[in-house]
Amino acid sequence: MYKNYKKNYAYNEVTSFDDFKQVLEDSIRICEGRPAFKYKKGQEIVSVSYEEFYNDTKALGSAIAKLGSADRHVAVVGPNSYKWLTVFLTMLNAEGVFVPIDKELPFDDIMRLVNDSDAEMFFFADFYAENVEKNKENMPKVKHFVNLEAKEDNESGTLSYDKLMEEGKALIESGYTEYTDMKPKYEELKMLVYTSGTTGQPKGVMLSLKNIVNCVYHGLRVSTVYDVCLSVLPYHHTYESVCGILVSLKKAATICINENLRTVAANLKLYKPKYIMLVPLFLESFYKKIWANAEDTGKAGTLKKMISVSNALLKTGVDMRPVFFKKIREVFGGDLVKIVCGGAPLRQELGEFFESVGVYVCNGYGITECSPLIAANRDFYYNFASVGNQLPCLELKIYEPNADGEGEICVRGNTVMLGYYKRPELTKEVIEENGWFHTGDFGKIGEDGRVYITGRKKNMIVLKNGKNIYPEEIEESLQSNKEIEEIIVSAIKGEDGEEIRLSAEIYPSPDMIEKMSDEELYDAIKKVVETSNDKLPLYKRITKVVIRKTPFEKTTSGKIKRKY
Repeated sequence: MYKNYKKNYAYNEVTSFDDFKQVLEDSIRICEGRPAFKYKKGQEIVSVSYEEFYNDTKALGSAIAKLGSADRHVAVVGPNSYKWLTVFLTMLNAEGVFVPIDKELPFDDIMRLVNDSDAEMFFFADFYAENVEKNKENMPKVKHFVNLEAKEDNESGTLSYDKLMEEGKALIESGYTEYTDMKPKYEELKMLVYTSGTTGQPKGVMLSLKNIVNCVYHGLRVSTVYDVCLSVLPYHHTYESVCGILVSLKKAATICINENLRTVAANLKLYKPKYIMLVPLFLESFYKKIWANAEDTGKAGTLKKMISVSNALLKTGVDMRPVFFKKIREVFGGDLVKIVCGGAPLRQELGEFFESVGVYVCNGYGITECSPLIAANRDFYYNFASVGNQLPCLELKIYEPNADGEGEICVRGNTVMLGYYKRPELTKEVIEENGWFHTGDFGKIGEDGRVYITGRKKNMIVLKNGKNIYPEEIEESLQSNKEIEEIIVSAIKGEDGEEIRLSAEIYPSPDMIEKMSDEELYDAIKKVVETSNDKLPLYKRITKVVIRKTPFEKTTSGKIKRKY
């Protein structure tokens, strides 16, 4: 289906919009009967129309406005759910500020963010109810606590989401219009997102409605989506909430809500999505399982030959992928056309493999501070070694490039944040007076105009001999081996504290850990590392290998937390 054009082409046509009230009203008209959402409630699959969803947001917004909080900061914490999304869109269409909080944080950290964000209303999943009741006095700015799953208000004053919805619907029927008359301010703070980060304390990224609208609008101009998606990644991340949910609503697609990571495989087959948003960790897992299964069944050689023959036929205009790779495609439900992949570097090999079996991987690059999208590969103009082309609303430059054209990526334009909440000095460190935002990522702009990522500035290793090393490059190369599940490359320091050599801490394949002794495991991994070393210059070679038997700690976006 996909042809890789040699030249870029005109941007997709997308109708402009000013806010998400307009998006929902437009989608009610153009959805062609498709539901806005599908999700499981017990054994039942609930289907919610675009009109029902919009009405739910207006009812909830009316109840919140009656309580005096629709123009204030409203926080929410909990797993992905339809109710979470109603709070999200309700606040996007209000005059207040939406504050999504990572559900994986310890409750003390959740409280700290609730307080730091100045939230006056706090929605939470029932899982947190006991901690909330014990700690209300520790969140003194919160005037209204709302349990997303409680059926009734409780004696301590905690409100029920369901009761709020009932009250909101009654208010609308009585002619109450305070919420529906609200017009969210385009250039003021609308969404306050705390970065998870791989190091350091979370920072409150201030995004305006202008930032979010431009990310959705220009993201769709660069790369489109289809009519059914499976929504998997955590909603408190802008990657899923903005690039996933809001983009899908703008396209009037059906969003199928996945309950948890254990249900992804089953839900792919149940909902049969056309597209899905993932991080490379998911893709890597699917890829290795497909090849492991092929090897276990003695079909790896056949699969390689089929890929070779299929790719040759594609060059003549004959697409046999739906036939040749039917069983692999059925793993993803059978109708999957596109995987949008971001949040971490993607190995080129993964993109090439999935394209070979008939599923296009659209990899891109973003950062929370840019709402989050900066660049993306296009549907018919792509290179898996790159992260694609910058959004048309952005300027991009390389700050202090070296002889190879590599340096820190800087961005200026309509998706760049307002700054860090209540941290003006930190904002000044990353945003120049002329508007250029320093991403902290290293990369270059190729002759083809595409963006190529080298690694994170803070991860860069500077050896005593002056050589600069981006550990991500070596990690990506080693992780292509089936024996290696996860890896972190770091520096070994000499007595004077200078970085002199490289070390790799490796989490091997769980199958190897189960079947091998410690000595066998070390020898097997050491052999893989030595083979890789032979292909690298001396200064990039791993001289020390450390084996671990448990996965690395990760952020909720799937990134390994580096320890510094």
